[in-house]
Amino acid sequence: MRLLKLTLLWLTGFLLVSSAVFGQAARSPFSSFGLGEPFSNALTQHMGMGGVGVSNPSYWYVNNMNPAMLPYNRLTTFQASMIGEQRYQSSDTLSERSGSGNLNYLVLAIPIMPGKWTSSISLQPYTRLNYQTTYRQDINGDPNNTYTTTEKGSGGVNQFTWSNGLTLNSWLSVGLKATYLFSAIVRENSNILTKTNQALLYSPNITERTFVTDFQFSPAIHIHKDSISRKNYRINFGLVYDFGTNLKSSFNQHIERRNLTGIVDSLTTIKNYDGHVTIPSSMSAGISLSKGYDWTVAIDGYYANYSTFRDMAGINPYASNAWKVNAGFEITPDQISMSNYLKRLTYRTGVSIENSAYLVNGNPVKDFGITFGVSLPVSRISSLDLALKVGHKGDKTLNTIEENYLKLYFGLTFNDQWFIKRRFD
Repeated sequence: MRLLKLTLLWLTGFLLVSSAVFGQAARSPFSSFGLGEPFSNALTQHMGMGGVGVSNPSYWYVNNMNPAMLPYNRLTTFQASMIGEQRYQSSDTLSERSGSGNLNYLVLAIPIMPGKWTSSISLQPYTRLNYQTTYRQDINGDPNNTYTTTEKGSGGVNQFTWSNGLTLNSWLSVGLKATYLFSAIVRENSNILTKTNQALLYSPNITERTFVTDFQFSPAIHIHKDSISRKNYRINFGLVYDFGTNLKSSFNQHIERRNLTGIVDSLTTIKNYDGHVTIPSSMSAGISLSKGYDWTVAIDGYYANYSTFRDMAGINPYASNAWKVNAGFEITPDQISMSNYLKRLTYRTGVSIENSAYLVNGNPVKDFGITFGVSLPVSRISSLDLALKVGHKGDKTLNTIEENYLKLYFGLTFNDQWFIKRRFD
């Protein structure tokens, strides 16, 4: 047991140090819209089930998707995860492959009044940008004078959350999540003459940084009915509403002129221009059915009203609302088996389909994924958690570009009793 705890502490320290690479993500042209590609609040155990989690509670894992289910965590629970991903984009003429690995989340849940009130904090990405687009054009229709434009984006928005869940009676619990959104988005645009009669070439480069910070609040409820048909079945219903908010924003623009020797001159044209970015409200709902600790089947739905989104210029780059549907299943053959370790593992699978709020080539972008997951017990109440998602995004015919991706989640769950007053010394 001592060796186990030392190992878990070492892994925790590694994950904390790894937070320096929190902003890394595999390159994707679909991350260029708005604040970037959104991240799910789903933890590794949820991702293994297709991303469901709004209605399925657990005693051993933190539910970071619905704070109303936190009272199920009667032990102090710490979870951390890394994510590795590979993406492959292709069109009719070009293709590109990229990969990355970075910290996915850190979550800590502490029971204030076990079974009645549990509080949690978490740190994870909210959105991410990582794209680069290069294209060539003629100057005044002359093919002997051309220039190449490169557009790049990086950064994103992080979220630090404080969540609380409270049990009101035997069938109803409520929760509230306060999210602090922060960080910066960087976009770069550069031009260079690729065919020209000029002897001295200059390349202008424009860098724009948008810093955002503000709070978002999310109330939630969880309703459940136990012992259906006297066979230890439980049915659960969950609902989470994310209020829209105006993010306080600060915009900076910097221009550089470069040649083959480096930067010739530079100028800050806009410094600390204050404004706000309006992010939309959204709603998630889910229903699940489970039998004790043996198995759970669940389905979630999500909808976001992107017609209210506005950037600092008051422009809405989105053309429709976003929605997604997730479904998943998990089973533990025999949680207390002493003779067969494989029976104590929890196996998961699921599917997800998502419709983007933006249009590419005049059509919305669909995202379909299949997931698999497993949790391996490493002690009586802790585990190592793995999940794999294989997905396809976009369509060459409808969107001119499509993306195939693979995401691997490696998670750690550590349960223990903290702040328990000793009765015997």
